[in-house]
Amino acid sequence: LGLRSAGLVGISIPGAFLSGILAISLMGYSMNIVVLFALIMAVGMLVDGAIVVVELAERNLRNGYSPREAYFEAAKRMAWPITASTATTLAAFMPLVFWPGIIGEFMKYLPITLLVTLSMSLLMALLFVPTIGALLRGGAVAGQDTARLVAAESDLLGEARLTLEQGSGMLKHYLRLLGHGLRHPVKVLLAAVLILVLTMVAYGKFGKGVEFFPNIEPEVAQLSIHARGDLAVAERDALVQEVEARILDMVEFESVYARSGLRLGNDSAEDVIGRIQLQLVDWELRRPASEILAEVRQRTADLAGIVVETEVQQNGPTSGKPVQVEISARDSATLPAAVEHVRRGMTAVGGFIDITDNRPLPGIDWRVEVDRESAAKFGTDISTIGSAIQLLTNGILLGDYRPDNADDEVDIRVRFPEGMRNLDQFDRLTVGTALGNVPIGNFVTRSPAPRVGSLERTDGIRVMKISADVHDDFLVNDKVLELQNWLAENPAEGGASILFRGENEDQAEAQAFLSRAFGVALFMMAIILLVQFNSFYQTLLILTAVLFSTAGVLIALMVTGRPFGVVMSGIGVISLAGIVVNNNIVLIDTYNQLRKSGAEALEAALLTCAQRMRPVLLTTVTTILGLMPMAIGMNFDLLNRHIQFGGPSTQWWTQLATAVAGGLAFATVLTLVLTPCLLVLGEKLFRQKALPAESLAEQS
Repeated sequence: LGLRSAGLVGISIPGAFLSGILAISLMGYSMNIVVLFALIMAVGMLVDGAIVVVELAERNLRNGYSPREAYFEAAKRMAWPITASTATTLAAFMPLVFWPGIIGEFMKYLPITLLVTLSMSLLMALLFVPTIGALLRGGAVAGQDTARLVAAESDLLGEARLTLEQGSGMLKHYLRLLGHGLRHPVKVLLAAVLILVLTMVAYGKFGKGVEFFPNIEPEVAQLSIHARGDLAVAERDALVQEVEARILDMVEFESVYARSGLRLGNDSAEDVIGRIQLQLVDWELRRPASEILAEVRQRTADLAGIVVETEVQQNGPTSGKPVQVEISARDSATLPAAVEHVRRGMTAVGGFIDITDNRPLPGIDWRVEVDRESAAKFGTDISTIGSAIQLLTNGILLGDYRPDNADDEVDIRVRFPEGMRNLDQFDRLTVGTALGNVPIGNFVTRSPAPRVGSLERTDGIRVMKISADVHDDFLVNDKVLELQNWLAENPAEGGASILFRGENEDQAEAQAFLSRAFGVALFMMAIILLVQFNSFYQTLLILTAVLFSTAGVLIALMVTGRPFGVVMSGIGVISLAGIVVNNNIVLIDTYNQLRKSGAEALEAALLTCAQRMRPVLLTTVTTILGLMPMAIGMNFDLLNRHIQFGGPSTQWWTQLATAVAGGLAFATVLTLVLTPCLLVLGEKLFRQKALPAESLAEQS
């Protein structure tokens, strides 16, 4: 474009940014990591419309237009194509605004930011950029004989033929290759379909699989120490200190905070006796957290009587362990055996780590049954009997008081001395009645029962849960599928129902929503394209570019060795649907104008590509370059003049950026090769259908 035109195009970036940020602030949203990435993602797309207008204006200037006329005609000529291309992009992001659940609350800032900034970029491209361009170019007119140039080259077909004659270098090689393809459009289409099929097959065989959400390098980790038995607080603390001593010499920890006791939170398993919170040093100064925690497990593996469970801080919308299994049964007595069966399956499949469940700890609870009829004969009641029994357990609450320099109140309870709070004393316990003190055994019986901790029900049915993590060498989705297959081959006894919650459930919901959002986006884009071109064939042609662009997504993921993320790569595919159609809209619009000017189909396709190759490549390159730092994990520290790779802040968006950049690069090749071939193919098909009708009309 040249320095002057590039600077003019660059004006649209801060203009759209500032307008978009102002609109976001007025909507009540604050700046966060999702909004910032959306702005980065929008950088390449913001200039698409401005590039098309400025490029056409520069050609008008070379053809003898005055600056005012050049930019006015360029904006007027490209108003509808740019508006349609922007509208299709907005249509792709619009359904994402209605994403339900926690994932939707987290990701909604992305489509909202893009909708606002891209809308502002349309105003910049059609209003501000042409106005500023006309002012900056002044009244100068290119060329010496203006009247002759305008008269000779003002028509679109003449401009296109002039561009074709003046083409050199890469343009000539491209047009020569395109000419061969235009003569064999069916072969080109079959080749594109073959590439798409082979890519899908190759990804299924060599790809890294599917994951729900990218793993982000954590800053905080936590150890939960499990031990069974009736341990006193001092004994629990001693075991926690023993674990702490094993890891204190590791230099990757900035701070280590340990806590032990009886009450560690409602979310704690019954056998958790303590927790150790680990604050990791900066990610550049240490190994990955997975390696650090693997060493922690290795160092504490030989500690007898305890199990050390590792857990990292969850970044993003996910929470808890990725694998959560919910087991239910009508007969609650069969649940512990079913839980053990699923745990055996996890061990047989392999790859699962830090497996925990909420089965009650081994132990005995004593059930006390009162014979109400016998108690009534002695003149006592349930309340009096219960108060007597409380003297052996937690005591009777008399009141409370707040000690000096304390924030919490302390209960005042009365109960027997510690040495008398046992079963033998229970058998000797007496209750005061109207007949005097009566041994409690006259109307109370006690019986042992298995200990029961907390009870959980779903839809009125008793459930137990298993939570687990997956080793870094495996994907959660793959391991869950293997476990489901194992359970299908080895069903649990007792008719227990096994449901996979957690990440598996969230992934299924995200897949269902993104599939619907993709369908709605395609429908909205189809409506816009039909209004723009009034042609079902050309609308279908543009939408096929979206399908073929997925091959570029899979190729990019295979090259970079990344899995397909349901959330991030899925959003990338939907985003790509709106971006890919832009170049096709401008290309087909130019083709239609040339056909109206009298060019034959083959000539019109060649002239269209000769004219539009540069703006198509420019818009693609700007979008890809805007995403490239995120795709390769590059982070710029401007204050310290330092470039980082693989930082946690970039790990959020590598899948999305890779999907969009790879798909757009592949789709651009299709736009410049497959789209003109399909246009020519369509002309041939419609002409063959029209010929019999014309001959029939002549005979009649």
